[in-house]
Amino acid sequence: MNFDFSADQGLLRDELRKFFVNEVPLARSRTLMEQRGTHDAAAWQGLAGLGATALMLPEACGGAGLGALELCVLAEEAGRQLAPLPLASTMYLAAQALLLGADEAQQARWLARIAQGEPAALAAPLGEEANPGLLRYAGGLLNGDAPLASDGEAARVAVVLARDEAGAPCWVAAELDATVTRRRLNTLDGARPYAALGFAATHAERLAHADDALSLLQRVRDRAAVLLAFEQLGGADAALEMAAAYARERKAFGRTIGSYQGIKHKLADLYTANQLARAHCWYGAWALEKDARQAAPAAELALAAAAARVAATDAFSLAAQENIQTHGGMGVTWETDCHLFYRRARQYAVMLGSVHEWRERLVVALASQLDMENSA
Repeated sequence: MNFDFSADQGLLRDELRKFFVNEVPLARSRTLMEQRGTHDAAAWQGLAGLGATALMLPEACGGAGLGALELCVLAEEAGRQLAPLPLASTMYLAAQALLLGADEAQQARWLARIAQGEPAALAAPLGEEANPGLLRYAGGLLNGDAPLASDGEAARVAVVLARDEAGAPCWVAAELDATVTRRRLNTLDGARPYAALGFAATHAERLAHADDALSLLQRVRDRAAVLLAFEQLGGADAALEMAAAYARERKAFGRTIGSYQGIKHKLADLYTANQLARAHCWYGAWALEKDARQAAPAAELALAAAAARVAATDAFSLAAQENIQTHGGMGVTWETDCHLFYRRARQYAVMLGSVHEWRERLVVALASQLDMENSA
């Protein structure tokens, strides 16, 4: 098991980092929050032009034909710049649901649009309560409300968990046309907005390979947890770098504050937490790659996803908090970018369900693994 990326993946990381630094500076997130925009459309199209929105998608539907590891590289680099892009909703959630639940013809119709750069959303509960709610699918039409959809305003298509005529959960894909209403929701991080979607006789297509809808939802959540963990890891590394840079230049009592033991130990703790999260993320990437290459769920994915999710959430939250503390009084002002990291860290901490739920899933997965070893 190789816990590192290949040389080609390293080159991809370098090119993506250049793109994000030049095209998606932190000021973009600040501007989007102030103007209440949906996403950085120019940067998103630029990313699509690089072929990044085609990562992990089959060549038959316009994808690059690459694996999950390349998408993990993209996620980490996007996280470093707090990119205000519909990456998580499109690539970690909607695209994964289509990869798992759609047949080849459906993938050719829907994934091709994602590969070309159309934003997508997933309308499904992502926390502990896996209840399709009030959405109803009957006669090819979708009706009801999805109260919480990431990037719901920007999305052109949506993958929706609903109930069919018999009351059973089912997955459908729908175009977000004029029959769909969108209402922006107030969130902590305005650069990663959410919306409530209302469907009124919206034409939709039932996914052909999604018979066990709730199992598919959990598999999508596990895949998204790994990818989001890489984005959190990128944010944690950037927050640490920001804190360390400030500690090297800010002086107190004639000395840079980084020379004081209290600051040095604080930054060392952040580095340790980030490296622990990185190890779990690499294991998660390996399990995700294995899961993507086989029809049945990878046995290691549930454990690896929970571990990556917990470690990355803790690391990003700690780095965002201590970055503010390192900046002192300036850290809580709008003039610095510290609050951008804190907003993103807190919002991502609950995006796929709380970290407490993922800790519980980690315990259950470890107990299951121990039982299997004892019975062997």
